[in-house]
Amino acid sequence: MISSLATQAPLPLAYYRNSPSIYKTKPSTYFPRFFSVKTLSFPLFLNPSTNTSTSKAKIVFNLQGFLGPISSPAIRPLCSKSGEVGGMASSLQNQDSISYLTQREAAEIDETLMGPLGFSVDQLMELAGLSVATSIAEVYKPSEYNRILAICGPGNNGGDGLVAARHLYHFGYKLFVCYPKRTAKPLYSGLVTQLESLLIPFLSVDELPVDLSKDFDILVDAMFGFSFHGSPRPPFDNLIQKLVHLHSCGQMQHKSPVIVSVDIPSGWHVEEGDVGGQGIKPHMLVSLTAPKLCAKKFSGPHHFLGGRFVPPTIAEKYKLQLPQYPGTSMCVRIGKPPQIDISALRENYISPEFLEEQAEADPMDQFYKWFEDAVVAGLKEPNAMALSTTGKDRKPDGSTMGPLEAPAPSGILEKIWELFKKCLNFLKNFAFPSTKYEIRAFNLSSSRMVLLKGVNKDGFVWYTNYESRKARELSENPHAALLFYWDGLNRQVRVEGSVQKVSDEESEQYFHSRPRGSQIAAIVSKQSTLVPGRDVLHQQYKELEEKYSDGSLIPKPKHWGGYRLQPERFEFWQGQQSRLHDRLEYSPQEINGKRVWRIVRLAP
Repeated sequence: MISSLATQAPLPLAYYRNSPSIYKTKPSTYFPRFFSVKTLSFPLFLNPSTNTSTSKAKIVFNLQGFLGPISSPAIRPLCSKSGEVGGMASSLQNQDSISYLTQREAAEIDETLMGPLGFSVDQLMELAGLSVATSIAEVYKPSEYNRILAICGPGNNGGDGLVAARHLYHFGYKLFVCYPKRTAKPLYSGLVTQLESLLIPFLSVDELPVDLSKDFDILVDAMFGFSFHGSPRPPFDNLIQKLVHLHSCGQMQHKSPVIVSVDIPSGWHVEEGDVGGQGIKPHMLVSLTAPKLCAKKFSGPHHFLGGRFVPPTIAEKYKLQLPQYPGTSMCVRIGKPPQIDISALRENYISPEFLEEQAEADPMDQFYKWFEDAVVAGLKEPNAMALSTTGKDRKPDGSTMGPLEAPAPSGILEKIWELFKKCLNFLKNFAFPSTKYEIRAFNLSSSRMVLLKGVNKDGFVWYTNYESRKARELSENPHAALLFYWDGLNRQVRVEGSVQKVSDEESEQYFHSRPRGSQIAAIVSKQSTLVPGRDVLHQQYKELEEKYSDGSLIPKPKHWGGYRLQPERFEFWQGQQSRLHDRLEYSPQEINGKRVWRIVRLAP
């Protein structure tokens, strides 16, 4: 898999001949790494015009009071990537703009789907169960919520729960099923057989533990759907009370199982909701086809819509306003998102150990190995890497502007800027009245994502505009840091080294290997410069597209080409449980006149 990207040519003799230079002290370059943001603040670095060493100060702005309340959709829950379960299903949809169905409308739509429109019960059940499973996997990761008990009733809602259990098993969860009133129809018998073939345990009501909180992390309520009438009969009345009691006890417990209801929380009225206020209080509701009226009374943190199968004729007949499903997802989040506590967001990584004896002697060989793992795992753009550079003047934007000479901001940024100047004036006039201050970014680097387009023993290659900000900074300080992050494998690789341009021939060859549209875009884009509007770029692109519409060779612009980072330090990071991550660092040293790599373990 790596052959198209890397050619493992030997290092040139010049590399060994000049190798002692790599041990000299280099200008400071930021070495990026991924970590979790727990608080938000704005750093302010101040440089007094004195003969003393540069000092640093940090002001934390309270934007809540200055800017007014910030709406909660500005911070949204994490959602899975394309190709993973759910596929960005957490896209938020406005609850007020979505249609809600009465019990009669829901029944009519089902009849139409299974009548004139040709759907079968098992088709709809499969789609509904998959939607429920993907919604659960979207919020409750198996690393933290692994043990699931699906409580299934005798009707179609119970069938949805059985299908969801099968999919959740394949998603990596540990499943248990309670199915006390089995239906003899072949469809349901087949679902039971499928689950038994996966060795999923079926528990009778008597076999359930008295305290469900000790044995399960998630309880799937698939007992009754929108067609149910009357009061629940045994044993479901007692099961519902168990879930109700669990919720009340959970108010006092540190952690209790989360309850996920399928379409209708069992015990609720389809249209009026939890009439007596004593019903199940699910943490997640997965509505199917379209939410029912009772869903307006749902107050839990997670409301999803599943069932991506409603044809336009149904939507038009019932004037349904349904949200757009993102990407290839089978579910979409609706309603208000939960309040996000950034400090509580955490992932407990589960990965194989990465030990010194497993590491390749040459870090490039280790990189090839991990990169190939990322490609085989099907991760999106495994060659994406963060590139960090630092300019000579160390200014925030890499320019040579003096203090307060930036273009005037607007909107919210204007308010932030005004508050910033007030704080600065306060420091000038009161905190340090005898000192002249300038806005400085002390040793501040800039980072952006680029794509790796070549790698071998000589280093890592990417292509860009030679007049861009990163290019200006590299001309002043030809050292940089790269960071690869492969979320699906809990791995990251950090590389630090010196940078130089690749040859014109190499840039020319790669330029003409790109799609013609990308070649034209490279000419149009004066990267990092101000653009009056997007329409200007489109107009210039259209003009060049017409100019070269005859298929003639598109000349590579002189301001475009590649860079190669020659590595001088590596770090390979493997995420582990309880933050005891594996970090192996490679650094060069000379032994008997030869350049070798020293491997050490760093504290996580």
